[in-house]
Amino acid sequence: MIISITFSNATDTDINCLKAFKDSMEDPQNFLSSWNFSTTPEGYICAFVGIECWNSNSNRVLNIRLPNMGLKGMLPLDLANCTSMTGLDLSGNLLYGTLPTNISKILPYVTSLDLSSNNFSGQIPRDLANCSFLNVVRLENNAFSGQIPLDLGRLTRIREFNVANNSLFGPVPVFRNGNISAESYAGNSGLCGGPLPPCEGPVNKTRI
Repeated sequence: MIISITFSNATDTDINCLKAFKDSMEDPQNFLSSWNFSTTPEGYICAFVGIECWNSNSNRVLNIRLPNMGLKGMLPLDLANCTSMTGLDLSGNLLYGTLPTNISKILPYVTSLDLSSNNFSGQIPRDLANCSFLNVVRLENNAFSGQIPLDLGRLTRIREFNVANNSLFGPVPVFRNGNISAESYAGNSGLCGGPLPPCEGPVNKTRI
């Protein structure tokens, strides 16, 4: 009985996650028109455009993949209700605003995060380092500014990290297990260290 109730509550949160996501987005090309919440057969959200489920018979979101759909809005905090999501790809849209400072509470189990080619701004949150399952982070072609948090070097699973074409400066993180190329930092005139030219003068070791 307890297991059944827990599972039911969990699937309800996933449904609420997607409802809130749809409500928060401008969708001029109606790509999300298949997201119809008026009927509720088991696993119905798994047929939604861009949604992958853990299995087709349960409303548990595994991945949200909605690249290049012209979606406009901010990153919804209600994504936290997709409690089992491991992948988020919103690349090539018109999303804007800053990333939440408590992003690890919103995307605690995400392994792949692709927010590239949007209009996000502000600093990359230090709390991203607490998304400990991440192995892919793509933030290129946005308007992020400031320093890259050196704490991101604690992401021991990283194999792809790209912040090219932003307005970032300062030393880049040292990833123990990732062979991050200089191209992943291109288009940020103030970055240094790692695969880039050495930082000149004393390097500020303060973690931001």
